[in-house]
Amino acid sequence: MEVLVLNSGSSSLKFQLFSMPEERIICSGQIERIGFEDAIFKFKTNSNTIEKVTPVKNHKQGLKLVAEQLLDHKTGVIQSPDDITIVGHRVVHGGKHFSETTVITNEVKEKIKALSSLAPLHNPANLEGIEVAEEVFKNAKQVAVFDTAFHQSIPEKAYKYAIPNEYLEKHHIRLYGFHGTSHKYVSEKAIEFLGKKDSKIISIHLGNGCSMTAIKNGKSIDHSLGFSPVNGLIMGTRSGDIDPSVIFHLAERHGFELKDINNMLQKQSGMLGLTGYSDLREIQKEAEKGNKNCILALEMNAYRIKKYIGSYAAIMNGLDAIIFTAGIGENSADMRERVCKDLDYLGIELDTKKNQVRSDEIRAINKDTGLTKILVIPTNEELEIAKQSVALFKNQSALI
Repeated sequence: MEVLVLNSGSSSLKFQLFSMPEERIICSGQIERIGFEDAIFKFKTNSNTIEKVTPVKNHKQGLKLVAEQLLDHKTGVIQSPDDITIVGHRVVHGGKHFSETTVITNEVKEKIKALSSLAPLHNPANLEGIEVAEEVFKNAKQVAVFDTAFHQSIPEKAYKYAIPNEYLEKHHIRLYGFHGTSHKYVSEKAIEFLGKKDSKIISIHLGNGCSMTAIKNGKSIDHSLGFSPVNGLIMGTRSGDIDPSVIFHLAERHGFELKDINNMLQKQSGMLGLTGYSDLREIQKEAEKGNKNCILALEMNAYRIKKYIGSYAAIMNGLDAIIFTAGIGENSADMRERVCKDLDYLGIELDTKKNQVRSDEIRAINKDTGLTKILVIPTNEELEIAKQSVALFKNQSALI
């Protein structure tokens, strides 16, 4: 069967079409810089590569562009929308409702929509993807795979906030965790690479959105994002950790509306707020030119990551490996070096030559003397979503 996977990020859209269950990639691609006039569209098959710069004002427009390319009579890969058996969708926030892969119904869509206030950069884009896919691929099964699902193993002492109990019991205010599909995929690869199931691993997912997970014996036990994907690390446009009293100060003393403060923390902060740029590649170029704001932002970014490495090593009482993954984690040798610097007390010793090597394969970039493995593992959320989507249907013949 052919399974299309749509992975909508805050400013990007990745897609892959798989032949399952053999996990063969028929085509893949992505759209970067959604919301800008110079969005980048990439489409790749075994025999053809297309790359172009085009305006993409929102995710809905981007998804229609993907559908048109898949069906293109010259360079497309399907003859009809009915060639697609399943469309698997990454959905960021499942709240208390969804802890497993789920067939999408109208009720499911309503719950995803209701959770949009908790993930305003993601859930609306995820829902748009579902609705466009339903229009284009009318006979395909639509399946949601939730970012929050992998983190269901986090213990209560880690997911519960120190606020009155009724807020958890009645209003379900707690840490949910995100990027779970990515953390699950790369941690399983790391465990296989290490050859030990009883492992202590920190997975560092660095993209426009960033998060870290403490993974003990294959299970998520703590995570840097919480009730919504805005706290924790410094991100492209999101602030990460901030004293909550800042919100009340801005509202009570300076007259800011709560919606404006939320917009500031979600869309105007992070690296964008610090530098004027949300793309790390641009920030690194400016830093090389001596831009003090960009230099400081990079230092702050790495500093925050190091704080979480220290805390997670403490709660696991040891560390076997750290993983760098996602766009920045896989491609920025500079950020990896900044993070790993002066962490030798944890056995983290970076080999600078290995760090400069680019590869699509899993690789260790630590010194041979380093006690802790430093791994770069390309994430493949799309494959993980495809596998979970297919596994949802035990009787695959019922789909044909």
